[in-house]
Amino acid sequence: MRRTLASIAYIIALAARSATCKAVFARFMVVNSQSFDSDQWKAEISSAQSIGIQGFALNIGNDTDYQPQQIATAYSVAEPLGFKLLLSLDFTYAWNTSSMASLISAHANSTSMYRWNDDVLVSTFGGDDNGHPDSFWADLKSTLSSTGVTISLAPAFTTYRNPNSTQSLLDTYKSIDGFFNYWSWPQDVNQTLTTDTDLAYQAAINTSRSGPYMMSVSPWQFKNLGSSGGDPTNDWIELSDTLIKYRWEQAISEVHPDIVQIVSWNDYAESHYIAGLNQKVAMDPAAHAYVDGKQHTPWQIVMQHYISWYLNGTEPAVTKDQIVVWYRLHPKTSVCKTPSYPRNAAFPADAVFALALLTSPATVTMDIGLGNHFEWQAPTGASLGQVPFPAQDDQIPFLEIVRDGQTVTKGYGSANWSKLCDTYDFNPFVDIIPNM
Repeated sequence: MRRTLASIAYIIALAARSATCKAVFARFMVVNSQSFDSDQWKAEISSAQSIGIQGFALNIGNDTDYQPQQIATAYSVAEPLGFKLLLSLDFTYAWNTSSMASLISAHANSTSMYRWNDDVLVSTFGGDDNGHPDSFWADLKSTLSSTGVTISLAPAFTTYRNPNSTQSLLDTYKSIDGFFNYWSWPQDVNQTLTTDTDLAYQAAINTSRSGPYMMSVSPWQFKNLGSSGGDPTNDWIELSDTLIKYRWEQAISEVHPDIVQIVSWNDYAESHYIAGLNQKVAMDPAAHAYVDGKQHTPWQIVMQHYISWYLNGTEPAVTKDQIVVWYRLHPKTSVCKTPSYPRNAAFPADAVFALALLTSPATVTMDIGLGNHFEWQAPTGASLGQVPFPAQDDQIPFLEIVRDGQTVTKGYGSANWSKLCDTYDFNPFVDIIPNM
């Protein structure tokens, strides 16, 4: 009988999950919206919608007066645009269940509130420390339920990364409904990320809970804030050279998550932003040294391709031959003036990377410096190539698409590569060929 009841519960959970379509969100740091007005929110939302992103996961702190008002503005702007928002509570700040319940209740009835099987979906960054046992989350649910609001809780409990710890998660946190695996980068190792963590926690949630499994996809990870007098552990790079391509393909071909969360839309300090640079954003002063001038918007072209592929189940047809190219502006062996040498600095390859999106097969060529050439026979759709940094200094990459002996498009990158540097900068410059 016990086994039969468990089987019935599993079937019900699968039915509930299948009733909700796949979705793509992008992580939005509300702390960076201090000077936003409704026009700026509309511009950010419209930009995200234009590449197929269906909502923002609003990363919310509890240490400022302006964030609640900015969240309210975001919902009011999102509603007529048909854009969804979900609340992600950042537990690097202090939260209590009363303030959390108040924030969630304030927007629970918005048409832009994202729901999972009719329940308000709530996520976190962290919240699995000793100060927040399962009773904390049970109290949150009970408090909200008493006001008529039911939630599906899918937190990013960041200490749960080991694939062998899934049972510990389920036993320790009986109140959670789903799970968000925030970790979209290798963990201080010089190797690509596997899907072991994703598959383990997805299976644990799918077999015992009714909430979604949310998987993170990210293009990069670099942070260097220790130089401003902060903690030197704020300086790191994770191996991300080809991450944007293989992580999306893991989501599409291996994991098939309920929700993909792109990390991030606008977290500039960690270098994984895909939004345009915004002068209205007040960053840590140390971040300006490696963010200013580093546009990442061409990565949106890559994201759009893979978002469509994930949502529709088939790779979309490419309608324009393009190459998205990214490269660091200095070799990893350069000795810079400031700040500190980041952790894992030896991991990235000293190379220019290019992702070709082609309407039909062609030869893609890459050159930087003298006699430094790479080419590959690229198929229809997305493919990746790389060419090492040159021996000569002060160089710029040149890329070309050749089909049937004819040049289809060509162009130079918009930023020079140099051995000289003022700061240890592992944030890539991202460009598009042909240049816009």
